[in-house]
Amino acid sequence: MASSPTTSPSPMEMLRSRGYVALLILGAAVGVPVAIVAYFYLELVNKAQPFFLTDLPHHLGFAGTPVWWPIPMVAVGGVLVGLSLRYLPGNGGHNPAEGFASGPTVSARDLPGVAFASLATLAFGAVLGPEGPLVLIGSGLAVLIARLIKRDTPEKALVLVGAAGSFAAISTLLISPLAGAFLLLEAVGVGGSMASVVLAPGLLAAGIGALIFVGLDHITGFGTFSLAVPHIPALGTPTVGEFGWALAIGLAAGVVGTAIRRLAFQIQATVPPRPLLVTPIAGLVVGGLAAIFVAATDKGAEEVLFSGQTALPALIQGAGAWSVGELVLLVVCKSLAYSVSLSSFRGGPTFPGMFIGAAGGIALSHLAGLPLTAGVGMGVGAMTVVMLGGLPLTAVLLTLLFLQSEATNLISVVIVAVVVAWVTAARLSPWLRPRPRDPGD
Repeated sequence: MASSPTTSPSPMEMLRSRGYVALLILGAAVGVPVAIVAYFYLELVNKAQPFFLTDLPHHLGFAGTPVWWPIPMVAVGGVLVGLSLRYLPGNGGHNPAEGFASGPTVSARDLPGVAFASLATLAFGAVLGPEGPLVLIGSGLAVLIARLIKRDTPEKALVLVGAAGSFAAISTLLISPLAGAFLLLEAVGVGGSMASVVLAPGLLAAGIGALIFVGLDHITGFGTFSLAVPHIPALGTPTVGEFGWALAIGLAAGVVGTAIRRLAFQIQATVPPRPLLVTPIAGLVVGGLAAIFVAATDKGAEEVLFSGQTALPALIQGAGAWSVGELVLLVVCKSLAYSVSLSSFRGGPTFPGMFIGAAGGIALSHLAGLPLTAGVGMGVGAMTVVMLGGLPLTAVLLTLLFLQSEATNLISVVIVAVVVAWVTAARLSPWLRPRPRDPGD
């Protein structure tokens, strides 16, 4: 007679166990140091970006930032990222062209490579965001702390502790433990009756981390990080025309986002054999696209460079100062720079897609039947779901966090745009990666 398979403990059994209480306490404990590291990581990025783009040229004797300045600046970042990929363990962390994925826990040995490659990416102007590195750094730090506290911590417990560290780190950026929960829940595919049990230590770590962020703001005076865009144009109840626009924007975002990712995968194939050559060249291309945009408009290079999360509020609030031609050129230059950055640099894929979606939505709002705020919301949500490689719940939630003052009126059309973009990108997924060349060709 065959023996019955060993059954896993039920969620309630885990919840009542002494080990789970200890895990919750450990989750709360790791939330403190992880939040502190994440806070100063983000503050370093926020200080470094304007220093290299505007302050450094002034210190070198220029009256302002020269049009050509982004070209060598991003190329230097490319050299530093190439050195990291070539000589430091861990390959700089997760490849952002794959979308957002939490991935395996980062070892302590890989943490310097993740931090160095991501800081070189973000500080010097490549078009990626901080969310991917934050997740990896938070996870790696949490596991390191757990091992220091108890060297024989079981592997299953380390997985949950690593997830708690990721929660705490990403929530410092999103300023919402629930938003972090949605993002990581969809990314790792956790579901079923075990979801709450698995996520609870992370939610506790994120909540503790949020308190730490508030305390650090009072101590340092650096300020806190907020995604919400204030003073956006008011929006009425959605109309039939706006639902039509949601279908069109979702379809367009599915095509545009897939094209950005396909180009990134094509370039990416050239990076591993020659990172010290390809990443500086990628930096030259990103900087060149920013220089072209500056030369053709009266706008700054920061519109094309960086992730766009800090530039997004000014773009929306100052939409009236942009012509349709300038917005179209911005979408083209930012998209190409984004694609090249995805292929060669290290960072998160979320915020540049949101910025491109917002710029496209503002441009389309010049047409009939599409209010500006609705266009921005649909564009942001639709591009987010494509560039994350899915995660529709997260895409909707992040959009509403950005535009929260009009969230009630936006939610229905944003959901439609996100779902259409998600399905369109899924239908185009066979075209996403180049087909391997047949040896007989």
